[in-house]
Amino acid sequence: MNTVYDGIIIGAGHNGLILASYLGKAGLKILLIDRKHVAGGGLSTLEDPRHPGFLHNTHAFFQRAVTSMPWYADLELERHGAKYIEPELNVALITSDNRALEWWTDIGRTVASFEQFSKRDADTLKRWQNEFVPIVQNILGPEGRSPPLPPQERRALLSKSAAGRRLMEVSALSPLEFVHQEIENPTVKAGLLFFNGLREVDLRVKGFGHHIAALLASPAKAQMSRGGTAALARALESSVRESGGSIRLLTTPKRIVVENGKAIGVETDDGEVLRAKQFVVSSLNPHQTYLDMLDVSLVPREIREQAKAFQYNLLAPLFALNLNLAEPPRYAASAANPQLDRAFMVIMGLDHVDQFSDIVRHHEAGTVPPTVMWGACPTVFDASQAPAGKHTAFMWEKLPYYLNGNPANWDGAGEAHGRKMLDLWKRHAPNLEGAVIDSFTRTPLDTERSLPNMREGDLLVGAFTHGQVGYDRPFPGAGHYRTHVPGLYLCGSSSHPGGNVTGLPGYNAAQVLLADLGIKTDWAPPPIADRLAALS
Repeated sequence: MNTVYDGIIIGAGHNGLILASYLGKAGLKILLIDRKHVAGGGLSTLEDPRHPGFLHNTHAFFQRAVTSMPWYADLELERHGAKYIEPELNVALITSDNRALEWWTDIGRTVASFEQFSKRDADTLKRWQNEFVPIVQNILGPEGRSPPLPPQERRALLSKSAAGRRLMEVSALSPLEFVHQEIENPTVKAGLLFFNGLREVDLRVKGFGHHIAALLASPAKAQMSRGGTAALARALESSVRESGGSIRLLTTPKRIVVENGKAIGVETDDGEVLRAKQFVVSSLNPHQTYLDMLDVSLVPREIREQAKAFQYNLLAPLFALNLNLAEPPRYAASAANPQLDRAFMVIMGLDHVDQFSDIVRHHEAGTVPPTVMWGACPTVFDASQAPAGKHTAFMWEKLPYYLNGNPANWDGAGEAHGRKMLDLWKRHAPNLEGAVIDSFTRTPLDTERSLPNMREGDLLVGAFTHGQVGYDRPFPGAGHYRTHVPGLYLCGSSSHPGGNVTGLPGYNAAQVLLADLGIKTDWAPPPIADRLAALS
């Protein structure tokens, strides 16, 4: 009870776990605390209490290129039990007339699928893929794995290379402008924008036009964790403990303790004070960190106003329908495309680019748009997530948090909307009519209840609009993982480069924190300014 740690990390989600592992490997004594009964945050896999053996990944599932993240190798997570699957038919968009637009791990097969919709768009795919591969490899990838540069310094460095200038040129567009300028087929446009939307960038906002091109050029594909998403959390836990770190669960932080102007610990809701000799790190959102956990006298008015103004994604909240099945979905479209029954991510309800405007209008009004959903049947690829011969499957849909103006309305609306989603699913996979053993739903409000840092159900913990990107994420002055309070740092999805299971906020925070402590590392990448300056 009287242990003094070198550092305390608030929140044992994947970013906090990654940070703790790096700090422990550097010889520091670290404590992670979390209000939940299990570590991992959104890396959650739950067993259906009504049907033992049926496992459901209730938040994170599709994990883009986790095995290529630097921390995955640095922390030797496969030795700690992590194993990943990357299905070849990575994504399939099934249209209302049972055609399929397919994304494969093999770019040639992807191009062939695009050609069935538009030869010109297939050629455009190849062109942008070729042009943006070096930009992804030499600029965007390294930037995501590094503490961000101030915007003016970044622009100055990018302007000195042809690749940097091209990136800035394309970035000046919005995603909508990019696809309307470059793509002709309305279904291909819709598919590309939907992928971009999965990254939760507002399709209307300038500054993100490069996201489509980067997606086309990226070798990173969707992956799944064998044994369920929580298997990654267990591997990270093992890494933390091996490094000498401690994890205390069912421990709710009440306030960050500051003495003599420095963060020196955390007080829990039962009055216990946990002490840190060198630093405290928060993986929580800015409202929690700056407004809830710091005494008002410690936060200057300007910073309080910036934290209050931090915005969450309008389009990010997820509604989930989860099924226990006697057999996997068999899609009617597989009659012409037999491979579709082994598609990993399946998208339904989306045929035309113009649907996006309708979706946005419904979210702004707090009403439910016509269903566009995506999901998977994990047990097609990993039988361990259900009893022998049985399956689990899910579909996700973006729906407004403020349903008809009030998130509490979800408590009475969830099951009925789940049935609506299942009706659409059955139209595409008729065998589900007799295959469903049981089902349950999770609403945007359920997300916030389970993971309070995901305020308003925002799985990315902060919009990328309102200037909340890069060096200015979460807001100007706090974008380098340091706060205005000495000894207090940030490491969550509210920091660069943002949400999803990338682990990069934790990875980048480790670089900053260890540098501040004067501890040299053999794993940190070269400074991003040097890498950009070296481009020709």
